[in-house]
Amino acid sequence: MTKLMKLTSLTVLVLLVSGCTNKVNLSQIKAPKIDESLEVIDSSSIRSISDMNSIALEWRKVDDPRVVGYHFYRANMQKDGAKLKLIDTLENRYKTHYLDEDLEPNTKYVYKISAATEGEVESRTTNDYVVATLPKFEGVSFIQAISNLPRQIKIIWRPHQNERVNSYKIERTSPQTSEWEEVGSVEGRLQAEFIDEDLDDNVIYNYRVTSISFDGIESQASEIVKAQTKPLPEGILSLKATNDLPRKITLNWKPSESSDVIKYNIYRSTNANNFFDIVKVVNTQTLEFNDFVNEDGKVYFYKVSSVDKDGLESDLNINSVMGVTLSKLNKPIITLAQIQGEKAILNWQAGDKRAVSYNIIKKIKENFFKSKTLKIEGIKALRYEDKDIVRGVEYSYALQSVDEFGIVSEMTNKTELVLPKLKELN
Repeated sequence: MTKLMKLTSLTVLVLLVSGCTNKVNLSQIKAPKIDESLEVIDSSSIRSISDMNSIALEWRKVDDPRVVGYHFYRANMQKDGAKLKLIDTLENRYKTHYLDEDLEPNTKYVYKISAATEGEVESRTTNDYVVATLPKFEGVSFIQAISNLPRQIKIIWRPHQNERVNSYKIERTSPQTSEWEEVGSVEGRLQAEFIDEDLDDNVIYNYRVTSISFDGIESQASEIVKAQTKPLPEGILSLKATNDLPRKITLNWKPSESSDVIKYNIYRSTNANNFFDIVKVVNTQTLEFNDFVNEDGKVYFYKVSSVDKDGLESDLNINSVMGVTLSKLNKPIITLAQIQGEKAILNWQAGDKRAVSYNIIKKIKENFFKSKTLKIEGIKALRYEDKDIVRGVEYSYALQSVDEFGIVSEMTNKTELVLPKLKELN
């Protein structure tokens, strides 16, 4: 009998027995009581048709009027040996078809059938009837896993030729576990693609596909295929940051060696180890970045990452590079502040070799409530003589150093000077 004929016959049997089975309460069944006078089912009349998870049985009915139905005994020969158990009862002796379902594929079963009465008495059973379920149908004939995708792997296969196939189950193993894990399913026999997403970078995974029929029967698993996710792009090389520029930190680096990098992310933080934020994104032709900082002596830490065409970013678990804006100058050191004759004299030392000029902040106290401040800039010498003073007026002086970039030091402490009034003659 061809496979098609078997399937057709099975369908007929299923229709015949549909709704005809009454499940017995097996907990109430005791050791069978045999009445030798009851008609026994003819063992030679038993016929069967097998599927992968079911077996259909038929037999010639008995004519004994005391018989009201049939008992079915079964054993899984791989698991139970010859130890048969009562599995079901039909309560009509005119029924001659029975469908045993939820069986294991490619497994031998042995059956016995007895004629049942209304009480606990039954006939002798038939001889052993051995029949096997069909093996699982073959898996898909072609499968391929595609590597080098960003955090995903694509699996494709040839649609199964068996029209009973309804869906496909996709399973995976990883370096972390050798157990097969179901990661997805695809509905429809002609659907032949699955993309496994959210995977780790640069990791090899194994896959297999199982076809599933409309009635839930699984095929043999496909051959095992493997694929590797795309690695992260290589990071940039030789990142450097300046520490001697006024209110600016300049970064420069060498490009990533990965061919598909499309941009660089520049990160900055005030902490060497964490709290980094993106401050700039530049293209691959840009290998320098000027970070303008409106503060002297400001310290920042930097990282630069590579980003490829798939959006993968190079490893950020790298050491940061410190950059510093040029610090303020040291204050000048006043060495002399006094009134000589009709003028105020100030002498000082540079205090910082970067100083190229000096500012003098002159404060004039006009009265108890009012004062005026003047700023005298661009002094090159280390001495200043102020002739613009008036007797009896209180003056204070403070100095600042200025470098070539215009960075100004903090002010020195104020020095107060007064040109005394002349005594009036009587």
